[in-house]
Amino acid sequence: MATHSGLTLDVDLRSRENNSAHRTKDIDQKRLIVRRGQPFSITLQCSESLPPEHHLDLVLHLGKREEVVIQVQRERGAGNRWWFNQQGAQDEMLLTLHSPADAIIGHYRLAVLLMSPDGRVIQETDVMSFHLLFNPWCKGDVVYLPDESLLQEYIMNEDGRIYMGSWDSIGSIPWNYGQFEDDVMDICFAVLDNSKDALRNSKMDMEHRWDPVYVSRIITAMVNSNGDRGVLTGRWRSPYSDGVAPNRWTGSVRILQEWSKDGNRAVKYGQCWVFAGVACTVLRCLGIPTRLITNFSSAHDVDGNLSVDHLENLDSSERQDSSWNFHCWVESWMRRLDLPEGNDGWQVLDPTPQELSDGEFCCGPCPVTAIKEGNLGVKYDAPFIFAEVNADVIYWRVLPDGRRQKITVDQRSVGRNISTKSVYDDSREDVTLLYKYPEGSKKEREVYEKAGRRVTEPTNDRAELARLTLSIKHAKPVFGTDFDVITEVRNGGDEDAHVKLTVMAVAVTYNSLHRGECQKQSMNVTVPAGQAHKEVLRLRYKDYARCVSEHHVIRVKSLVEAQGENKPIMTMADILLSMPEVIIQVPGKAVVWQQVMAFISFINPLPVPLKGGVFTVEGAGLLSATHIHVDGDILPGQTVSVSLSFSPTRPGVRKLLVDFDSDRLKNVKGVTNVVVHKKSRSIPVITGIY
Repeated sequence: MATHSGLTLDVDLRSRENNSAHRTKDIDQKRLIVRRGQPFSITLQCSESLPPEHHLDLVLHLGKREEVVIQVQRERGAGNRWWFNQQGAQDEMLLTLHSPADAIIGHYRLAVLLMSPDGRVIQETDVMSFHLLFNPWCKGDVVYLPDESLLQEYIMNEDGRIYMGSWDSIGSIPWNYGQFEDDVMDICFAVLDNSKDALRNSKMDMEHRWDPVYVSRIITAMVNSNGDRGVLTGRWRSPYSDGVAPNRWTGSVRILQEWSKDGNRAVKYGQCWVFAGVACTVLRCLGIPTRLITNFSSAHDVDGNLSVDHLENLDSSERQDSSWNFHCWVESWMRRLDLPEGNDGWQVLDPTPQELSDGEFCCGPCPVTAIKEGNLGVKYDAPFIFAEVNADVIYWRVLPDGRRQKITVDQRSVGRNISTKSVYDDSREDVTLLYKYPEGSKKEREVYEKAGRRVTEPTNDRAELARLTLSIKHAKPVFGTDFDVITEVRNGGDEDAHVKLTVMAVAVTYNSLHRGECQKQSMNVTVPAGQAHKEVLRLRYKDYARCVSEHHVIRVKSLVEAQGENKPIMTMADILLSMPEVIIQVPGKAVVWQQVMAFISFINPLPVPLKGGVFTVEGAGLLSATHIHVDGDILPGQTVSVSLSFSPTRPGVRKLLVDFDSDRLKNVKGVTNVVVHKKSRSIPVITGIY
């Protein structure tokens, strides 16, 4: 409100109505938050009629130091400019503001000026603020996505599912994106404000924030803390004692809030799915349609030759490896005005710090179509991403004299079962064919040749080795149990085969870092012609428990060396140990701002006691991350039960997420749906005598 010579101007931003129309009411209903390219209206009340021939001007300021000042036009003009129109009487007017579809996103400050006929400022309102976001519902916006069901998932859904494990044993965990939770939007803009570009030249940075390519690239750099004031520090092996182990996170909100509360200091620790989860939260919050992708058998090509070299030394637990069981990134939807036609749509963005891109630890955006077609000259980082889903895997053995011996070349194992959460439910959607043509197809070979990847015909190595074939078989073991792994050597030749068989089981992380040897055995055997030899490797809990990672992966490698042959054959299997689940019950009817109880239970499946047990509970629209510590040890087979009360803050179908961790058992998850009802309004009953 402002006064001058008895005239009072008062502005109502109509936040509740505007936010509802702009689909931002879940972020806030008190502050004005709107999307670009879509009109919004404010009300101006005057204590008396405006003087004759006087008019109103609107001025916008953007940036902490007002780096950008925008004069709002009084009528629609040529080009993409802010403009407004007014309706109503002299003492109360409805001002409708129109932002261009390519307006800069950010925190705006608005002033309404009463101007005299000769251009002097007669009166000025107090400065009011609002936030402007990308608008995927607006056809003129480059992030426009013309499918409401996709928008409900990739913008509005705060709950996700992240796929993990291995290509032949796919698991998943729930994830709370929480992009509409308290303070998250402000933190997302703070992430942009703390980027190197913003700190180096804030005006230039602000002027580029209309562009989702620029904004998303900044976000991928800022989600990791390598070389900047980013959100998360990565760590790929324990200990994590000075932070939070990556597997303990159940959502992005707590990470972003801790980064903000600690003065923009990096939160410890993250791994690929955590980086991707946080990036998905930020991008959805800013209005860019985004989904999280898991690539199974993902290659990390350091030197850009479209192959990864595995050095296998079965006489040692040491290994240098560039292949991950799975790797997570995000895709964001946008039109690429900086690229030729055919590159619009989903763009790969990878916030996990792996390799430098133009001097920064970021990756993308890169069109998914460019990866599929082998167009490796397209911005950004196409060769690296192409290798992640297409690289050759070359296995080498280090001989006693230090020389390397090539064992085999695998051209089909990388980039399998590429997955994302379905739009319609919590099931898995396979998007592999968006990234690559069918394995072995003519089109696939054409793409490989175009990209410069060597294409070789399958070799007949097995026939050369007395027609030996090697395979590994195993059940689906449960973490905490003893189990058998069977290696079978089959001789399809006409003569007996005398071979040395070596079988070794090692504990690995999801990105193939070795944690230690669990079991190893080596023997000389004769495999009769036309028959098979089976060797059983018994893996006991007491052996693998001392070195297994929090990802619960055991890698079994078998190597056969036949007499008279120089080249061995090898096969490998990653065994994912299945985990128990946390059981969650929320009985009764959940109502906004009314207390409800949740009951959580868990059975210790291990043959040893668990110490230091702690449950972490959270859920968008339900409650922020809450820790419940378990008193005393949890004995083998014992059920531990805890309960907590909370008051839901927003209606709708919500998800309550629980993580359990202890000294010997980690990364145990649980999730349940909670239907939260709006608070019913009581209708007064009027009685009387008629």
